[in-house]
Amino acid sequence: MNSEIRLIPGATAVDDRGRVRFCNEFDFAGVKRFYVVSNHEPRFIRAWHGHEKEGKYAFVASGAALFAVVRVEDWDAPDRQAPIERLVLSEDKPGVLAIPGGHAHGFMTLAPHTRIFFFSTASLEESGEDDYRFPHDTWNPWDVLPR
Repeated sequence: MNSEIRLIPGATAVDDRGRVRFCNEFDFAGVKRFYVVSNHEPRFIRAWHGHEKEGKYAFVASGAALFAVVRVEDWDAPDRQAPIERLVLSEDKPGVLAIPGGHAHGFMTLAPHTRIFFFSTASLEESGEDDYRFPHDTWNPWDVLPR
């Protein structure tokens, strides 16, 4: 995995009272806002969205999603052959995906009722001034690979 993109590991504790999922190594320092995204159906793709400066953190609260992240060198003409980092996040294996500025990302939900929390290092106004959108097929990492 690209050294800038990282998965902050989490864990789950279960006892007779229920389940607690946590990510104790995630530090909220620098987070200015959050939002929750869900799709109407599995296998729906939301891509590509990027920022030169703003960083994002993603946490799958329910379901599962395939995330893809690409480093963008030229925001006006991104390299369609740039390496793509792929990572599956799931409620069954908690963790926070750290996506630094300078990257575009997208995701495809893999399960019904998937809910993803995004935490941002920029205010809504700052984000709007650093917002890049690319067509969903600029990069295509969405095929499920046979194993």
